[in-house]
Amino acid sequence: MNIDKTAIRDAATVIVLRDRMTAPRVLMGQRGSNAAFMPNKFVFPGGALDAGDAAVPLTAPLAALCCKRLRENSATDLSRALPVAAIRELWEETGLLLGQSGAWPAPPPPDWASFADTGHVPCADGMQFVFRAITPPGRPRRFDARFFLIDAEFIANDPDDFSAASEELSHLQWVPLNEARALDLPFITEVVLAEVEASAQDTSPPASVPFFKNDDEESLFLRLYGRAPTD
Repeated sequence: MNIDKTAIRDAATVIVLRDRMTAPRVLMGQRGSNAAFMPNKFVFPGGALDAGDAAVPLTAPLAALCCKRLRENSATDLSRALPVAAIRELWEETGLLLGQSGAWPAPPPPDWASFADTGHVPCADGMQFVFRAITPPGRPRRFDARFFLIDAEFIANDPDDFSAASEELSHLQWVPLNEARALDLPFITEVVLAEVEASAQDTSPPASVPFFKNDDEESLFLRLYGRAPTD
């Protein structure tokens, strides 16, 4: 049996909705043609968890029920670190801030210096954990990605100002949610968009969270309900 030895990295992805209750639009950008992972595809902002994310302060935590669902079917409790990583990735790739004005209690990790320089502290208020997916075997990189949904009203700066964004994503834009699946998307992004479109106006933690689990032997489509793991 050929076992895929590619390491699976924990990751966080952010789905930002604007005009959520009227004519929702979703924030997306395009990966570069030379990217090792999903070149040329339109995606949500996101990326791998950094070691320093767990120590970053939050002015408001993720909802308790979302934390329970993040812990389910996971060997390590990352319910605090993953929303922090999502906030960092949104800042790095788009220049948009999920935070509140305030001073950091200690010097930030290097990856957070530019965020802290804006005078904001990260805030997970309003974030919903809505999807989880593990990259299938055989890909050059594999991630255990958790998807967080957030309303654009929680963005602390101008949602149209991408001037502080890195060059990782180009063509950053607010796409009508009902048109987004016409873009050149990874398969899993299409699946997530369908889920989001079906429940866009529900701002509470979802009743269950879809989990697209791909391991070396089989692919399973599961549901996370926020229950404690069982032996």
